Amino acid sequence: MKKINKIGVNESSWEELYILTNHWKSDMEFYQDDLQFLHHLVDKYIIWITKDENLKLVEDIKNHLYEIKTNSIQLLEKVNSHHLDIGHVIDGTSNIKESYIQKEHQALEKSISDFVKDFRDNRKKVFRITEYVIDSEELPNVLKS
Repeated sequence: MKKINKIGVNESSWEELYILTNHWKSDMEFYQDDLQFLHHLVDKYIIWITKDENLKLVEDIKNHLYEIKTNSIQLLEKVNSHHLDIGHVIDGTSNIKESYIQKEHQALEKSISDFVKDFRDNRKKVFRITEYVIDSEELPNVLKS
């Protein structure tokens, strides 16, 4: 069984990395679904906004959600490609140097970690801003109009 050095002193087999990248794929697909929910949440409340200050907050968060969504799509494509590369190493049909795949794996691991941090921070902001907008807008007055 071929071995690949992971970040740090531990070693993992190609098969273990294949399974790990499969988990990454699943996680990225989950984050994309969650991003869709966050977009829906923001869109649901934007129609009730009457204050320019709140509209600016929501537009900023929508723009950042779009950036995160774009990043998640690109990252999932890279993970899919990397997953295939590892599969080719396992079945012996790879034309790519194993050292390149190792470096790619480390870079993807960092990219995913950075993405998750950004995603979680943004998710918290969406909920905070949504709560703020609901509290600061006079929704009963808007509904009477």
